[in-house]
Amino acid sequence: MAGTENRLRVVVAVPLREELCRLIEELEPRIDLVRDHTLLPPMRGPADWSGDPEFARTPAQQEAFDVLVDSADALFGIPDVSASALARTVDANPGLRWVMTTAAGGGGTVKAAGLDRGALDRVVFTTSAGVHGGPLAEFAVFGVIAGAKGLPRLLADQSARTWPDRWEMRQIDEMTVLVVGLGGIGAECARRFSALGARVWGTTRSGEPVDHVERLVPLDQLVDAVAHVDAIVVTLPGTAQTHHLIDAEVLAAVKPGAIIASVGRGTVIDEQALLAALDDERISFAALDVFEQEPLDAASPLWAHPRVLVSPHTAALNSKEEERIARRFAENAARLLDGEPLRAVVDTVEFY
Repeated sequence: MAGTENRLRVVVAVPLREELCRLIEELEPRIDLVRDHTLLPPMRGPADWSGDPEFARTPAQQEAFDVLVDSADALFGIPDVSASALARTVDANPGLRWVMTTAAGGGGTVKAAGLDRGALDRVVFTTSAGVHGGPLAEFAVFGVIAGAKGLPRLLADQSARTWPDRWEMRQIDEMTVLVVGLGGIGAECARRFSALGARVWGTTRSGEPVDHVERLVPLDQLVDAVAHVDAIVVTLPGTAQTHHLIDAEVLAAVKPGAIIASVGRGTVIDEQALLAALDDERISFAALDVFEQEPLDAASPLWAHPRVLVSPHTAALNSKEEERIARRFAENAARLLDGEPLRAVVDTVEFY
């Protein structure tokens, strides 16, 4: 399945610092890591895998880049983070066996490539899912605490230089938090909320127990469960099955005053239904790092809503993200070479 003599020819198809290229080589010496930094756009900031949009290859450079990626057993990154470029190289390179997407939600790009079933069965696609669990879980905790402590009220009073009568804040250790999606991010959320003393529930499809989760909630019981929790943390990927899972029916059933934090994909929450729930105060606060359309439209009422915190899909960004992804790639390369199952494989039916 791999290259000659149990080696793997890997082509770096997105920007990656040379020091991290060398790290991959050190971690898995059976990799032949091929890269040409002159053919890749410079990053503008941490984990900017698409690179500077002003970068353009000459026709000769584009031909050289295509030849390079078409020679690979495996790719670090989807070429140019482009669905059409992925489709082209999968078709042109029958020897390609594995592509690691640098995004946790890279299954969406794989889906957009429109590959046929033969190609999807031939090439294994993996993502960086789980690499971002810690930072996203921290944002979820931050969002729930911001709601529990009345951050909008505090900021409004501070802005108006108002010293009000004392008022009661909510305590995390008196709350039940429902984590919708107990994958890598959800498991990290459960661990952190449990450490703060919260009772943690979580949705599951498998029914397998998860550390720090007191109650497992089947997705078909979500409407019943939300009536009994103080906060809802959404970590699910964006798929056809999860689209608008948090809809008007769910939000009509929530315990009044519930807090929402969203760190999965924005399409899981019906934003119009969320706005209605915020307006009638069924939802007391929403901390959102992801949205149905990104960038968030300037006309969206979410921008100016007094009980919404807008984060521009940046909660996972961290200076160590690139290194964590490089280490994940080296680990999966070793698994591939040793005939072991890879981590974070894309489901090519639901594409997550």
